[in-house]
Amino acid sequence: MSVIKRRLLGTSSLFATVVLAGLATAATAQAQTATTNANQTATETGASDTTLAPIILSGSGDSDTTGYQPVSNSSATRSNLPLLDIPQAVNIVSDKVIEDQAAKTLDDVLNNVSSINQANTLGGTQDAVMRRGFGEKIDGSVLTDGLRTVLPRSVNATTDRVEVLKGPSSALYGIQEPGGVINVITKKPQEKFGGSITATGSSFGGGSTQLDVTGPIEGTDFAYRLIGSYEDVDYWRNYGKTKQWLIAPSLSWTGEDTKVNVAYTHRDYLLPFDRGQIFDETTGKPVTTDPKTQFTERYNITDGRSDLFSVNVEHDLSDDWKVRFDYNYSQDVYSDNQARIMSYDPATGNLTRRADSTNDSTQKQHAVRMDLQGDVDIAGFRNDLLIGANYTDYDLLRSDMIRCSAVGGFNIYNPVYGTLPKCTTVAAKDSDQTIQQKSLTAYVQDAVHLNDQWILIGGLTLQHYDQYAGKGRPFIVATDAEGFEVTPRAGIVYKVTPDVSLYATYASSFMPQSSIADVIGELPPETGKSYEVGAKFELLGGLTATTAFYHIDKRNVLYNETINNADGTTTSISNTSGKVMSQGFEFDIAGALTDNLSMIASYSYNNNEVVEDAQYQGNNLANVARHTGSLYLTYDFGEVFGTDNTLKIGGGLRGRSKAPGNYGNDYYLPGYVAADAFATYTIQTERPIAVQLNLKNLFNKTYYTSSLYTAGAYLGNQIGNPFEASLSVKMSF
Repeated sequence: MSVIKRRLLGTSSLFATVVLAGLATAATAQAQTATTNANQTATETGASDTTLAPIILSGSGDSDTTGYQPVSNSSATRSNLPLLDIPQAVNIVSDKVIEDQAAKTLDDVLNNVSSINQANTLGGTQDAVMRRGFGEKIDGSVLTDGLRTVLPRSVNATTDRVEVLKGPSSALYGIQEPGGVINVITKKPQEKFGGSITATGSSFGGGSTQLDVTGPIEGTDFAYRLIGSYEDVDYWRNYGKTKQWLIAPSLSWTGEDTKVNVAYTHRDYLLPFDRGQIFDETTGKPVTTDPKTQFTERYNITDGRSDLFSVNVEHDLSDDWKVRFDYNYSQDVYSDNQARIMSYDPATGNLTRRADSTNDSTQKQHAVRMDLQGDVDIAGFRNDLLIGANYTDYDLLRSDMIRCSAVGGFNIYNPVYGTLPKCTTVAAKDSDQTIQQKSLTAYVQDAVHLNDQWILIGGLTLQHYDQYAGKGRPFIVATDAEGFEVTPRAGIVYKVTPDVSLYATYASSFMPQSSIADVIGELPPETGKSYEVGAKFELLGGLTATTAFYHIDKRNVLYNETINNADGTTTSISNTSGKVMSQGFEFDIAGALTDNLSMIASYSYNNNEVVEDAQYQGNNLANVARHTGSLYLTYDFGEVFGTDNTLKIGGGLRGRSKAPGNYGNDYYLPGYVAADAFATYTIQTERPIAVQLNLKNLFNKTYYTSSLYTAGAYLGNQIGNPFEASLSVKMSF
């Protein structure tokens, strides 16, 4: 632990240096621009990408958002089609929503979107998102600027907005689940100077700081952006801390026909490894201990670092044709220690626990894509053409897997910590866990405008994959396979009016699977068929709404189970179900009801079932709630108290119905509704100062967001955060 402390102390010094450098840069830039009313510009923008019309590359479109409303979007088809012309549900959580709600994680952001559930988050350390019933942690569905990464957490201080691209058109982003993808759009350098410094305190104890400064490099065609953040917050349960820092410089160049953006992000993190609460297998209810009480040890910590380097280039070949090139390299390295709960005796309250560790788990990935986009007339019809290819090279290695014997005698009603020391014994048969995957996806897409009302969209995707997986000393190969698949898709849009459109889409999907498990070996690929019909609306000049009905059939759906053996060891089993069905209805709306009142809201109904499987036929998918919903409203009072100062307040509800805790549907995570609120008071000085109070889980509701969903799911159920008040002060310049 002393090494960790020294590293974090060094981190604090580095961050302080970055902040001071940023302040110096800001002061210099303001002095240079004072005579040109730069202060007024800074007041209006506060370095917000909303009003500065950023240069957005890597498939994120050329338009931004206005307040809570998405104006246009091109991520769904990687073209310039507006939202109403895309035969697919697309939901966008804007930068203003993220700022007002003080969203820190992808889960926070996606509370605003329909048909989203949380999967197994690996003890709360990784993003794990299920879309329309399908998904898993690190499944390649969470993109950054249109490319896959191995980042364990994708939302951070660099995040501008988040786009959820539901349904089959997500095939443009490589081999994907039919439920869709999440595209995290990052902040880009701006051609006008601006910035902000933010300090935040939490009722949990501790707080965070953040710096964001951007502007042109005088006398050149370059612009820069520097983002830094540091967080040191007490964990809300009875021990633990979250400590992490991030540094993210980026540089852009704008020529006559070419735009280039180069960015780098480094994150260092030290997080509690917490699998959550125990449910009593005999009652199907959570145990009655205080939710703050953990049943692990103080060494339950994940200690890691991640990096992302990206290059994005966009070049206009002519007025009608342009080419885009995107590349990124990402890596994540972590080690963790945990006191793993192996069994629970409800009669006595005693646990059997085992000390585990993963040393230097390393994931690396290269991702590259090239797109050629053109608007041409063919046979008298306007065509939006897209031709492209996407390549990824993924490598995972978990070298030393540490496992010791299980030890009993820990009582949840009278916990005594320190009785289970860390383990140093290497489990040879579980070590050297390896997954190597390479995939090449080529695609062609055409949107044919038959007239002002009818648009036909068709596409063909060619996918080739090569994967290798296994584990053990000596090494045992479990997967060694390659394959090729062609997946078509088609859609139609009917514009009832310029503000109302109807659409329908069909697509097939394909996803190869690998396993490092001892039991099964090579797995057949998942295949699926998706159908979607819906409508989109622009309402009252400021609201965007989407309603959709969907039906998905999937075969060979992978599920993993961990069986606790009598000797304290575990056995991993990977298997596939014959057929799974997911169908439902969803509604999303975002934007402005009036000049002062904004909203974002969602609702979804999902009916899913394992249709064919020897063990689970007739059951529902684990962690997928039948109903999810959210509503958030904000009111901007404008100038108040007879001054130039402004006030904005808001709040809302988020929740879901009950969800199965495991494949066997033996118990359920209860449904819940949680409330949040905020108020922002902005002092309009030369450098505006915004004071914002956020109240999360206002009524301190105890709720559960996901389970392990394996055979031992009773022993690990993620708990939602309790009531938290945070106060932030942001100075813009």
